Amino acid sequence: MEILSMVKRLIFIVTFLMTLLIYSCSRRTHPAKTSSEGVTKNTDSPSTTKAIAKPKTKTVLPQVIVVNDSAAHRSVDGRLYYDVMGHRYWRNNKDGKYYLFNKSMYNNPDFKKPG
Repeated sequence: MEILSMVKRLIFIVTFLMTLLIYSCSRRTHPAKTSSEGVTKNTDSPSTTKAIAKPKTKTVLPQVIVVNDSAAHRSVDGRLYYDVMGHRYWRNNKDGKYYLFNKSMYNNPDFKKPG
């Protein structure tokens, strides 16, 4: 008798799981349709709508920064530099501050390699 009740219980569990599987697979979700065109321009109408583009704000970088030398990197020739948002600052050997790169640094002895 025990085996018979265990087989009935197993059949009930398998039937329940199959029913649950069929029910969960038959459920369908239909996402709402969205318009991929966005704003359309109607040239026939006098009141056309135009998308207003916001101007990009330009980031103002300082000309001089103070950085701890342990955070800076060393170039191949031994000079220290620091990069901020794609701009390179070079260390002035005279005052220890970092200056945004410009062409006048080539002739300035304060920016030459130490040694």
